[in-house]
Amino acid sequence: MLMKTSAQSLTEQLAERFSSRIRSRLLAPGTRLPSVRQCAQQHGVSPSTVVAAYDQLLAQGLVVARKNRGFFVREMPTPRTEGHLVETKHAARTGSSPVNATALIRGMFHKISQKPHPGMGVFPPDWLESTFMPAAVRKVTGMRALQDFSLQYGEPLGDTGLRRVLSQKLASLNVHADADHIITTVGATHALDIVSRTLLRAGDPVMVEEPGWAVEFARLSALGMRILPVPRRADGPDLDVMAKYCEVHQPKLYVSVSVFHNPTGYCLTPGSAHRLLQLANRHNFHIVEDDTYSHIAPEHATRLTALDGLQRTIYVSGFAKILAPNWRIGYLAAPSALVEPLLDTKLLSTLTTPALLERALALCIEQGQLRRHAERIRTRLDAARARSVKLALGAGCSFAAEPVGLFGWVDTGVDTDALAQRMLDEGYLIAPGALFHAARAPSTLMRINFATTQDAAFWRVFTRLKASG
Repeated sequence: MLMKTSAQSLTEQLAERFSSRIRSRLLAPGTRLPSVRQCAQQHGVSPSTVVAAYDQLLAQGLVVARKNRGFFVREMPTPRTEGHLVETKHAARTGSSPVNATALIRGMFHKISQKPHPGMGVFPPDWLESTFMPAAVRKVTGMRALQDFSLQYGEPLGDTGLRRVLSQKLASLNVHADADHIITTVGATHALDIVSRTLLRAGDPVMVEEPGWAVEFARLSALGMRILPVPRRADGPDLDVMAKYCEVHQPKLYVSVSVFHNPTGYCLTPGSAHRLLQLANRHNFHIVEDDTYSHIAPEHATRLTALDGLQRTIYVSGFAKILAPNWRIGYLAAPSALVEPLLDTKLLSTLTTPALLERALALCIEQGQLRRHAERIRTRLDAARARSVKLALGAGCSFAAEPVGLFGWVDTGVDTDALAQRMLDEGYLIAPGALFHAARAPSTLMRINFATTQDAAFWRVFTRLKASG
């Protein structure tokens, strides 16, 4: 709250609040600040105080004023290479805004409060706590082993033991991949990046589901790719739209989350998967299947890689969501012809990956501890989802997709970009629907994390601010 008794004036306090959020990228470039009247009402100050605060932000070069439109966050000047400038210009042409996605990520590391953050894409840390992870690390780091791991690089493809265990784990999902077809990575996002850098060049068209993972839009835009958004329906992607893209643009890649799609929670149906693979064969493009949520999904769920047998598909997953975010262990499974090119890209970006934690993870999987841990998470998530859905409906929201998995795709009935700014003032970071589209546009939708929206206090604040908007 702004305090009249503070050593700073109300104007200085308000300007500092916006300044801090702009500099930390919690307010992305291009974001419109609340109107003077709205801001005055939200903060309980006079319009003249708001005007003075906005004038300070103008003087600091943090915002720009547009006649008859209001005040907008300005792009922060930073040293950039010529190549990066080209990529940034391309991102502007395609309508994507990488910083909007990184604003959400920055919120993970620069916590604005101790309150749960409904917009985050991860489980709360206390959900992931275990005794078996430290025990596994201790077991693989005896004096001799620690020296062996530390004094030399790991294997290029990744630890042999982990790749063998991953091969067995994939078989339980009907994805048959030999250990030599598996490459470990620094998280699943790194795996996606390896695939993009290997198969694509700047300017290449790539099909991505929409709504989709905000970071994927941002990452591909930063690489200079042409994003072709494919509407995601309950049964799978809009194949008519994909067919038209194939005829006009000849895309080389399609990025998909088949199971528990982010943010809708949709799962691909067998019929849609079959037609999609036929389209890929007919038009000669690859599919990268991001199975990040495999640990909380049914094993029998339809996966493109299982149907395709690693012909046109590349399978990607990781363990940050379910086990250890800071271990940064992900992996990909690829067709024979792509293993060496993908490995070359990995070696150029990271050389090898840390074998010590890979060996510890292999132990957790082999002994069944990861499976039991995932079962506990699923049980806890089911209970959290039931509570969150009840609270969301009670707050006047509706669900644009059936509530399953970790995320809910919620229709609030109000502009969630504007709502997000007001929620920040209350210490809550939400994920507005515009983040999940290639071209940012106003949306009444938002993604909620069921694990962090069980608190009735959040929904009371949400209801109050929604009504005051």
